[in-house]
Amino acid sequence: MQSWSATAIPSVPGQGPPLRLYDTADRQVRPVTPGRTATMYVCGITPYDATHLGHAATYITFDLVNRIWLDAGHDVHYVQNVTDVDDPLFERAERDGEDWLVLGMRETALFREDMEALRVLPPRDYVGAVESIGEVIEMVEKFVASGAAYVVDDEQYPDVYFRADATEQFGYESGYDRETMDTLFAERGGDPERPGKENPLDALVWRAARPGEPSWPSPFGPGRPGWHVECSAIALNRIGSGFDIQGGGSDLIFPHHEYSAAHAESVTGERRFARHYVHTGMIGLDGEKMSKSRGNLVFVSKLRGEGVDPAAIRLGLLAGHYRGDRAWTDEVLSEAHQRLDTWRRAAALPAAQSAQDTIARVRQHLADDLDTPKAFAALDGWARRALDHRGTDADAPALVADAVDALLGVPLR
Repeated sequence: MQSWSATAIPSVPGQGPPLRLYDTADRQVRPVTPGRTATMYVCGITPYDATHLGHAATYITFDLVNRIWLDAGHDVHYVQNVTDVDDPLFERAERDGEDWLVLGMRETALFREDMEALRVLPPRDYVGAVESIGEVIEMVEKFVASGAAYVVDDEQYPDVYFRADATEQFGYESGYDRETMDTLFAERGGDPERPGKENPLDALVWRAARPGEPSWPSPFGPGRPGWHVECSAIALNRIGSGFDIQGGGSDLIFPHHEYSAAHAESVTGERRFARHYVHTGMIGLDGEKMSKSRGNLVFVSKLRGEGVDPAAIRLGLLAGHYRGDRAWTDEVLSEAHQRLDTWRRAAALPAAQSAQDTIARVRQHLADDLDTPKAFAALDGWARRALDHRGTDADAPALVADAVDALLGVPLR
């Protein structure tokens, strides 16, 4: 699948400290220790609708990780999927009387446009579920052969299910108790009451063909992939097991990331699918959770169409810490525009006070679990001093502009 175009990244003198991030599985902030090539898998969209601010916040967060690694001299192998075969896509297509394939292609194209406008660096591998059908089938065959999965006794719909107890460590990624798992599994795409399952938490990995749904041939009969297994297959076949970061929104902690890890671990025999599991908080609107069911989604394309500078959207989403649930309001956007204007005016000065210490502090704060509020505060202080007192360092404004561009993805010139 085609990705989007990358923007040029300025080179900034110096280097920051090693990155430390909160790991969901270990419940603590700890160092990220990539080799020469840093590896990251971030779960992509299901393209039944346009990119909303919750999506944008997640991909901007992991764009910071990408930029910090690049600033530290790493090559980065970043992989992202597109779930272009799934129930929400079919449901939206049926509601609107549209071909699901056309809908998916259109919304994926819009997503790419939004990411490019937001200056999110593109993944090296951008892979649709449709493209990975063969990989999924091969993986499900291994599940069945090892006893990690079974075919339900249903002559009409012989679905294949992965056993929740197929790995001894199942549950380590989320740390949730059984009651919480049961609740979230039912709320987030699971089917605990499906007849024929051996355990309500067993997860679908191959859905037998139903009328009106697309299907592909397989040893288990025609059908299509389950949700979690596509990410396991795509990640294993692009960056292998034990990669540095698996990322996504906090709503993916369970069941999606728990199962995608278990799927891969049952095949490889390794203890951990990823070395870090990193999750972003949810974005709300005026005090309410932003969701499709509430009808209060704010779309990036709509804001862009209203003339909102994508750099301001980016600053607004990064104004709060990435792990916290936070609100999007008119005030947040207004403050982002004011901040952007202040930084740009300071960066346009012919000279200013030295910026080396400010850039060092920005690097330090970002390396400390992506502490963007503190990084912003450091830049706010430099910009105020530059505008109030000017200075004699003719290189400082351009140096700050390059650092903000390289590290935060915000153009000031």
